[in-house]
Amino acid sequence: MPRRRQHVPWTAAGSASEAEHSADDVVRGTGWVFNNRTGDQLSLAKFVATGDHETIAYLYAFGLLHDEATETMVEVGSGIGRMTASFTRMFNRVVACDLDAAFLERCRETVAQFGRADRLQTSQVVDGRTLGLPDDSADVVFSYITLQHCHRDDALALAREAVRVTRPGGHIALNFRTWVLQDLVLWPAGKLVRASWRIPRIGKVIAQRRLPARLGWQANRLSPRDVLAVVGESLEAISIFRGPKRRGFGEPGTTDRTFVGVHRSHWWLVAAIN
Repeated sequence: MPRRRQHVPWTAAGSASEAEHSADDVVRGTGWVFNNRTGDQLSLAKFVATGDHETIAYLYAFGLLHDEATETMVEVGSGIGRMTASFTRMFNRVVACDLDAAFLERCRETVAQFGRADRLQTSQVVDGRTLGLPDDSADVVFSYITLQHCHRDDALALAREAVRVTRPGGHIALNFRTWVLQDLVLWPAGKLVRASWRIPRIGKVIAQRRLPARLGWQANRLSPRDVLAVVGESLEAISIFRGPKRRGFGEPGTTDRTFVGVHRSHWWLVAAIN
């Protein structure tokens, strides 16, 4: 498979993470992990605290807070463990998956400090589209602000993989980005940024800059119809969660739900595996 352009900033970010002495230094110096903020006042503890709040809020909204102590959670796109630490306190086993091995190393460090390291397993998604996990091995597969960073084909492949590794009766909760008015500017700008990453020598330098990385990482826009065309036949009790300010998608066979925590450019696919 040809190397995806959007892997360039991931690799650059992973290298930057690996070069820092600690995860605290990663949070303070690399704004891409903390909503584009940097500064000495930031810390890994504060970063993880934001994840603690969101994990409970999302799982409660999605109706997935149940029997977690005996369940296996697979997190697609763990990064350095912002949400992973919380998941290990909630689920019996957590498999953190990410493209970059350096992220997974920092994720283990984060969980060792703020979660349950004895419940954590990591799995590198080497090709950006395949989970190296057995069929029917998870009770819940969760992915937040990750699939929008993938090539369109890879995002759909990972959605298929999420379904594959989830046992019948288990659940998926997958976050996607779709079109908004601002994309009239953001989409072509992102394409230009991704093209710049191919420029010899300076491409990797551009990929390490926070603003270009944020633009270039937004590598696809997918609607519920796009995703359900690929995985819909394997799902039941399908809910599409959107922000209150966004119009419903009106997708047949789904329940339209709103949650204030969903950005208007995002939506969530929450469903059971049949």
